[in-house]
Amino acid sequence: MYRKLTVFFVAILMMGIAACNKNNPEAVAEQFLTGFYHMEYEKARQVSTEETKQLVNLMEQFAIQYPDSVKQNAKKKKIDLVEVKEEGDNAVATYTVSDEPGVQQKLKLVKQNGKWLVSHSKEDNIEDAEEEPMEESTEVAPAADTTAS
Repeated sequence: MYRKLTVFFVAILMMGIAACNKNNPEAVAEQFLTGFYHMEYEKARQVSTEETKQLVNLMEQFAIQYPDSVKQNAKKKKIDLVEVKEEGDNAVATYTVSDEPGVQQKLKLVKQNGKWLVSHSKEDNIEDAEEEPMEESTEVAPAADTTAS
C-alpha cells in the first residue's frame, strides 16, 4: 500500500517538474516575445543569444525616448504562439501580435549548451521582407507623348 502511494507521489512530482521546465522552445519564445513586445527588455535578454541581446539593447535605447503612454499600451499587447517547429537544435516559432491581427511572424531559436535561446539578427528582418510576396502594381504607365513640338 505504501509503495503504491510513494510511486503515485513520485509520478505526480515528476509531472510537475516537467511542466515547470522552461527550457523548451515554446516557453523561451513566449518569454522573449512577451518581454520584447511589453518593453520588458531584461526578460527578453535572459533567453537571447549574444547577437540577439545586441538588438534588444538597441531597441531598449530607442524605447527610452517613448512617452509613458506608449509603454503602457505596449503592456496590453497579446502574443499568440501559433506553432513551434523543432528540428534538432533549431526551432521556429510562428506567432501573431494583437495589434497586427492576421499577420504571422517568425522567430528563430537555437539550442546552445543544452539551453534554448532566441536567435534573431538584422538579416532575419531582411529575409522576412524578401519572403513576402510583392504586390503587383495596377498602375498604368502614362502613354508617351508622341506629338512633336
